[in-house]
Amino acid sequence: MRLAALAAVVALVAAPWRAPSAGAADETPSPSPSATPTGTVQAVLAPVDSGVVRDGEPLNVWVTLRNGTAYSVGSTAVTVSLGSTALGDRDDLTEWLAGSSDAPGLAQVGSATIPAIGPEKDGQRLILISAQDPALQNRAPGVYPLKATFRSPSATWTATSTMVIPRTDAPTTPVGLVVPITAGPLTTGLLTADQLTALTAPDGELTSELDAVDGTDAILAVDPAIPASIRVLGTSAPDSATAWLAQLMGLSNERFALQFGDADTALQTQTGHTALLQPTSLQAYMTADDFLPVRGQANPTPTPGATPEPTHTSQPGQPTYPDLAALTDIGPHQRGAVYWPFSGTAGPRDIGALGKLSAGGDASLTLVGSTSTAGGANGGAVIARGTAAGAAILVYDSAVSTALRAASVEDDAALSGAPLSAAAAYLTLATAKTGGAPLLVAVDRATERSSIGLSGVVGAMARLPGIRSATLAELAGARPVSVSVTEVATREDRVAAIGRLEDDARDLTSFSSILNDPTVLTGPQRAEILQLLGGGWIGRGAAWKTAVTAHEKAAVATLGAVSIAPTSSVNLVGSAAPLRFWVRNDLPWPVNVELIAQPDDLRLEVEQTTKVVAQPSSNTRTEVPVRAKIGNGEVTITLHLESPTGVLLGGPQSVDVNVRADWEVAGLWIMGVLVGAFLILGLIRTIVARRRRSRAVDAAPDADPDATSEAAEAEPGEHAGVGERTRE
Repeated sequence: MRLAALAAVVALVAAPWRAPSAGAADETPSPSPSATPTGTVQAVLAPVDSGVVRDGEPLNVWVTLRNGTAYSVGSTAVTVSLGSTALGDRDDLTEWLAGSSDAPGLAQVGSATIPAIGPEKDGQRLILISAQDPALQNRAPGVYPLKATFRSPSATWTATSTMVIPRTDAPTTPVGLVVPITAGPLTTGLLTADQLTALTAPDGELTSELDAVDGTDAILAVDPAIPASIRVLGTSAPDSATAWLAQLMGLSNERFALQFGDADTALQTQTGHTALLQPTSLQAYMTADDFLPVRGQANPTPTPGATPEPTHTSQPGQPTYPDLAALTDIGPHQRGAVYWPFSGTAGPRDIGALGKLSAGGDASLTLVGSTSTAGGANGGAVIARGTAAGAAILVYDSAVSTALRAASVEDDAALSGAPLSAAAAYLTLATAKTGGAPLLVAVDRATERSSIGLSGVVGAMARLPGIRSATLAELAGARPVSVSVTEVATREDRVAAIGRLEDDARDLTSFSSILNDPTVLTGPQRAEILQLLGGGWIGRGAAWKTAVTAHEKAAVATLGAVSIAPTSSVNLVGSAAPLRFWVRNDLPWPVNVELIAQPDDLRLEVEQTTKVVAQPSSNTRTEVPVRAKIGNGEVTITLHLESPTGVLLGGPQSVDVNVRADWEVAGLWIMGVLVGAFLILGLIRTIVARRRRSRAVDAAPDADPDATSEAAEAEPGEHAGVGERTRE
């Protein structure tokens, strides 16, 4: 019963009013822990200041009725009741918040009336219970049940919460608070300039995250893809983004780097990875003009606050690019080798695998939710420092962390008090059981955080009585206890998806050998895969599957971007001639390929390999020399493209060549015969004409001299011939 109630309240706290998901497997919205919905009308009971009432202070609560229907809700009377007996432990608290148990000794301490509420509207009232109210007098320390009952003319709703009376004689418990600095789900490898402009605007989500932790002792879990997104833009980075980066680098908070894109670490260990995927290169995202030296400076200063110096040097006047380590640096006061699998995803084998990974001289340290341990599976409190599966771990309180995440996404302070009071109650009962040993809580991952909500969470944790901020170094150095991590179910769909993504990546790596710089293709490909495995996709199962499918289609399109253009049949008349073909390149970079040609008949000799540099986004013509042997006929040439490393590109093409090599020889013989015949005919004609004239002269000896003279003038050649015969 208690286990079922715990599961219910965790789901409830995880998604109070806008229903964000609590974990990788949670995709169904749930109502508030302090709301009992009837249809789409929800009742909310939200104590002010997390429900903590110190000696001499009043108890103030917000009561809210949220009408999500298309109909009006009539005037509603609200009464608030407070239990006389403190809840015994966290199991009792879980059942109370889930609405599965009753509290003895409930007595009314306040009331109000909420006027009629129109469709899609909220009605709120603040109820004040004076510090002098007898119900608050002489209360022993503890967590007390609090209940609100809403009665309209047509329906009744209830909402539960708690009031905490803190102990003044208890030892102070060190509690660490982890706050993730992450962006939303991405399909691209890095945030764009437009996305950065929106996220780092005064009301942007990234701005809210830094503002909430600035000046606090919160431990930051930073996605290194965010500073990298700013630094790759160089001098063209938005001013708001460079200011945000400078603020991040200037914070004194301890921090650790999440995996790039906040990728799913447990999913990688479950698919056999002995080392986590890392970005390979971000050079493709950088433009030379954004990294040119500034006049009067040896190196450019593209992004204020980017403390790591560029390590890629260049000639004077040439761009100077930062390397991968400089691009992904998250700032000072960081500890390496800290891993944070998504809540509920890491089993003993995953913890053991992560425990073998060190970085920068730091030993591995893995964050695990308490509900993934044997001691915390039923909602029990677990101290922070432990060991499991031979690895060092930090256990964060799942119930508190889930409640803090729910409060962090709520814009209305009158509503965020509900999950904050649950967090305060769980933490109060935890400190009473752990005897002052260090504890850890986290603002569990969520998207679309509210600046009001996140600031409220960090502020509320700082104000809770009986605790102090614990540093990451203090938690890591505490005396560990042995912890048993429970097994987790295999996420078959995600395991299959990462398998397909990595298969595509291997194909693209082989394919990229056609490029002068393969990293312009492989670098973004790796970054995009890490983003698709990111925490921003938690609770977005359908959208994530769509994004993965789109990525796979894009990979197929890239692999087919270079091919041989279709070719029609060719007539080859002669013994030698080049055949012309076209290589299609849809990529934005020139590619180096080899055109392989193989005839199916020995009557045609073909240059087997022709090297081609195909220009970007165009068709490039290439010529393949061929030589015909004796004989005519049809020869089929099979063509295909290969990379310089022998990777087949696209599909093969076939072209039919009609060989007429004998026509050239026959034509020459025919022309020779014709020319010779014409010469012989001309000679015969000349001889016949001369003989005819000679006979005419011999037959007329008394011819008129004048006529003879005229004939000689008209026929000088013939006249010469007569003279020659006379001399003879």
